[in-house]
Amino acid sequence: MRAALHILRSFFVYFVLCIVTFLMLRIIIDYSAFRDDTHFLHFKQEYIHDPVWKTAFYIHVFTAVLALMAGFTQFSPDLLKNHRSLHRVIGRIYAIVIIFINFPTGLILAVNANGLLPSRIAFTILDCLWLWFTVKAVLAARKGKLKIHRQFMIRSYALTFSAITLRTWKIILSHTVHPDPLTLYMIDAWMGFVPNLLFAEWLIRRSTFPAGHLKRSGRAPLSQ
Repeated sequence: MRAALHILRSFFVYFVLCIVTFLMLRIIIDYSAFRDDTHFLHFKQEYIHDPVWKTAFYIHVFTAVLALMAGFTQFSPDLLKNHRSLHRVIGRIYAIVIIFINFPTGLILAVNANGLLPSRIAFTILDCLWLWFTVKAVLAARKGKLKIHRQFMIRSYALTFSAITLRTWKIILSHTVHPDPLTLYMIDAWMGFVPNLLFAEWLIRRSTFPAGHLKRSGRAPLSQ
């Protein structure tokens, strides 16, 4: 029964990753036309003629999907057990893309984000935490501290996944509470990554303190 649940959970996770990666690839294909009115660019006309901002935007869009796709491999117990060399290679690609490409380009986009100061603060925090968690994961792996490495990779990937949750919350908020565009940007900037981090911390805590340990310590399991 437990094995069947594990297979079902793994199938669900990878199914979701397949769907969101497909949606991201569709967006990238749209941006590959390099039109100045495609999707998000329609709302950034004041920056569209800034070569630094525009270059950062396209680099960020076209490379972020590489980090997103790493989720297919970095959290697979089977791959880690049977194909460690592949796990390391893809992990290095993930770290390089975030540290040397996505972080600097994301910071340029963050300080020029829509939604005024609240949104810019949110995206700057997101970008800095993304860098910090990824660097910590890399350093932990180099020192052989695999448990800490896994914990920081979970945090890092939670922020990587904000590329999806940002768009998801935008759709949900715009079709439920109907805020004005400025308010929507400010709310979405925080909702896009804070719930992800909370879920990541819950997941780390759940794996660190299993139900039996919590019962012995007099605390109820988090799953209750």
